[in-house]
Amino acid sequence: LIDKELANEVVLVDVIEGVPQGQGLDMYEATPVEKTDVKVVGTNGYDETANSDIVIITAGIARKPGMSRDDLMNTNSAIVKSCTEQAVVKSPNSILIVVSNPLDVMTYVAWKVSGFPKHRVMGMAGVLDAARFRSFIAMELNVSVEDVNAFVLGGHGDSMVPLPRYSTVAGIPITELLSKEALDRLVTRTRNGGIEIVNFLKTGSAYYAPSSSAVLMAESIVKDKKRILPCAAYLQGEYGINDNFVGVPVKLGKKGIEEIIQIKLTADEQAALNKSAEEVKAQIGKVKL
Repeated sequence: LIDKELANEVVLVDVIEGVPQGQGLDMYEATPVEKTDVKVVGTNGYDETANSDIVIITAGIARKPGMSRDDLMNTNSAIVKSCTEQAVVKSPNSILIVVSNPLDVMTYVAWKVSGFPKHRVMGMAGVLDAARFRSFIAMELNVSVEDVNAFVLGGHGDSMVPLPRYSTVAGIPITELLSKEALDRLVTRTRNGGIEIVNFLKTGSAYYAPSSSAVLMAESIVKDKKRILPCAAYLQGEYGINDNFVGVPVKLGKKGIEEIIQIKLTADEQAALNKSAEEVKAQIGKVKL
């Protein structure tokens, strides 16, 4: 956000005294070197966030080895609820981007608590999942990641639905370049992309790729770029899914989610998306608001 100068001011909020202040100061001290003119503030309250255009919620406990995203649900739902309540009072016209896990459920929590219209609440998942899929395809084929486009639908979890049929390398479908066995392996690795990093780190989870993904979404909103990006969006009949947040391609502009893009799916792809949505729905049913 700072390096791309997407804001005049970036405010970091954390409950731990000194952490946002120190990180904010460190980031601000980098701006003369980077030649960016963005004010950076760290705080333990929400007063400094007043009248924000975009609120990115990342708060919550991180996964540890052996944990699934769903293991975080009860703790993180309370944290996301609290953050949302405080943020929207100060910034009632903002757009919310949720990053906390389990992503789709936490996005639903933020939407319910905020009372915002559906186009102003979204989850960062598909951009990250597609980036991981793209990375693994590039590694497998030993090609530039810039030439790889990939598509992922569904919940941000083990039931996400990478779509090889809509994924390409320099316009060539990857189904023409990779065997079914290789594709299945890459799909599985994409689904496990988060825990792979957790297992390496031991005491934390991914942050570089998720932050880059959230910034890509924010950039499309701030600059009204109308990018077509996969995000967790509230569905009301699209793809045959109702009252649920699921990863689908959307058009992101200054109003937030300006359109949900519906693509044709095979029977197997639709079944996989339905299964993913049902799992998200079941988890939402367990959340107490």
